[in-house]
Amino acid sequence: MSGSGGAPLLAGVADWGAMPTAAGEFRLRPIALGEELERLTAWMNDPEVAAFWKLSGPPDVTERHVCALLDGDGRSVPCLGLLDGAPMSYWEVYRADLDPLAEHYPARPHDTGVHLLLGPAETRGRGLGATLLAALAERILQARPACERVLAEPDVRNVRSVRAFERAGFERAADLDLPTKRAALMLRHRRSAAAPAPRI
Repeated sequence: MSGSGGAPLLAGVADWGAMPTAAGEFRLRPIALGEELERLTAWMNDPEVAAFWKLSGPPDVTERHVCALLDGDGRSVPCLGLLDGAPMSYWEVYRADLDPLAEHYPARPHDTGVHLLLGPAETRGRGLGATLLAALAERILQARPACERVLAEPDVRNVRSVRAFERAGFERAADLDLPTKRAALMLRHRRSAAAPAPRI
């Protein structure tokens, strides 16, 4: 499977539709790399982004990273994030239970992970990340009934990212020593209004 929106492992991210937020209408569009490589490369070379994504350099660095996902088996889907139609973020939605990450925490079937990069510098530092993360977590849980929790593993040094996940309703369940970083395991559980969030 190559670049077909993530089916079958992620049930068609391209079909998840618009997510209304206080900041505007948000949606994910699976990456068409030929159209987006220049934009993504510029974002990856922003020093604030490069410090944690480690994909700075010429376009072929970004291209290799994204193509590895597009040419994979659908367990990780790279997407452009659009706010009111304007490209402003890069996302990877992935099956955490099928990822090497699952060797480092007690994974559950259909755990779904997210990676987020806010591209333009002016989109950062004003709560937008938390708004979009909350909307996407809700949409994942709605679109994927077998998924009981959404998770992320930002670098513990990326305090702004960790706080954004917390404001979006994720809890910091543990710190993990991963091969490339020490990460904060952030979890957003499916729960009813009357039920407390279960532990890891």
